Amino acid sequence: MAFQIEHKLVIGVASSALFDLTGSHQVYLDSGPEEYRKHQEQNLDVILGKGVAFPFIRRFLNINKCFPRQMPVEVVLFSRNSPETGLRVMRSIAHYGLDISRAAFMTGQSPYTYLPAFNASLFLSANEDDVRKAIDAGYPAGLVLPSQINDDDDDIELRVAFDFDGVLADDESETVFKRNGLDQFHAHETEHMAVPHQPGPLADMFQKLALMQRLEERMQKRDPGYRKVLRIAIITARSAPSHERVVTTLKSWGVSANETFFLGGMNKTRVLSVFKPHIFFDDQLTHLTSAPGGTIPMVHVPFGVANRGQI
Repeated sequence: MAFQIEHKLVIGVASSALFDLTGSHQVYLDSGPEEYRKHQEQNLDVILGKGVAFPFIRRFLNINKCFPRQMPVEVVLFSRNSPETGLRVMRSIAHYGLDISRAAFMTGQSPYTYLPAFNASLFLSANEDDVRKAIDAGYPAGLVLPSQINDDDDDIELRVAFDFDGVLADDESETVFKRNGLDQFHAHETEHMAVPHQPGPLADMFQKLALMQRLEERMQKRDPGYRKVLRIAIITARSAPSHERVVTTLKSWGVSANETFFLGGMNKTRVLSVFKPHIFFDDQLTHLTSAPGGTIPMVHVPFGVANRGQI
C-alpha cells in the first residue's frame, strides 16, 4: 500500500533550484513582471536546462521505482510564479519524466509558509531570502549554491552527504566552540558524550532517508541481486574525542550513515571529491566554497550560531 503524504519523505523544491532560470530571471530584473510573463509564454515549449538540484531530485524520485508499492518519497514544486508563468516549468518537468504532480504557485510571494502543509522535510531554493525566512520560522531549508551540472544517466546511485553540527544536530556544541575554542569544545563533548544532541534542521530528512535504507536492506534480503541505490555520508570537522557524541546521537535516533568521516578540521573537499555526492549540506559557507572544479552540488543551511549576523 502506498504511503500517505503524512508518512512520506517529502522534499519541496523551488523552480530556481530544479532548473536553470538564469535567462528568465534576467528578463524579470531588466524588464519587470509583465515582460517576464510574455517571455515565459513565448518560450512555453522551450525546455529549461537542468539546475543544480536536478541530479539529486531525479535520483531521489527513482526511490519510488524501487518500491512501487510503498511510493515512499515525493517531490513538491514550490514556485513564486503564477500558474500561467509556471506552465513552462511544469512542461519541463514532464519533458524530463520527473514524477512531480503536486505544486504550489505563489504569484510573487515566498512559498515557505506552506511547507508544513505538504509535510516537507526539506525546502531547496536558490532564493536566499526564502531560505532564510524558512529557517527563521523553524522549517528545514537549504540554499542551493551555483555549481556545474554533472548528471550521468548511467550513475543510478543517489549519494547524499551531511555535515553534523548545525545540520543534523542543533548548534549547542558549535556555540561552545565559537565562544570558547577547541579545547573547551572537546571538554564539553567529553562531559556530554552520553547525552544525545537535540535534532537540527535536517534531522527529520536524515531519519526518513535511513528508513529508505532499511527498505533497501529488506529488499536485498528477499532478492540478493537487488542493487542498493542510496548511500548516505556524514562529513564533519569533528575528531576524537568529540566523535563519541555523534555516535551516541545517531544511536538514540536509531539511524546510521553508510560512511562517516571525522576530519579534525581537514578540508572536506578531499573526501567529497571521492564520495561525489549529488548534494552536500553544510551550515558553514567556508566549507562550501572550495569544491574542486565547482562540480559538487553544495547547499548552505543558514542555521544557528555559524550564521548569526550573516546577510
